[in-house]
Amino acid sequence: MSNFVALIVEDDPFQRETLADLLKSAGLQVVECANGEAAELVLATTGPELRAFVIDIQLGGAMSGVELAEYAKRQFPGLNVVMVSGHGPPYVPQDTYFLMKPYEPQQLLDAVLR
Repeated sequence: MSNFVALIVEDDPFQRETLADLLKSAGLQVVECANGEAAELVLATTGPELRAFVIDIQLGGAMSGVELAEYAKRQFPGLNVVMVSGHGPPYVPQDTYFLMKPYEPQQLLDAVLR
């Protein structure tokens, strides 16, 4: 795998594809998931190789983006977690970055690559 692997969890297919294209254009390898349950499986198998995790706060399925961020930080404390939402900032786990939609593409890249 490449040196920089990012996991995107976004239930809206258009937004997920847009995020993935942005990160791929910056040379990152991207893994995409539509919900928290799929992301948990990716974390279990790919976790140590992940460098960044971009999560929409409102996800379809049983797990919210906040719950998924907390799970990821417990499993991999050094993982760079970036949470995004079109609604006001929720509770944001420690050492987690938050971006309010709409944001500039460069803001996301800066957050992911920090």
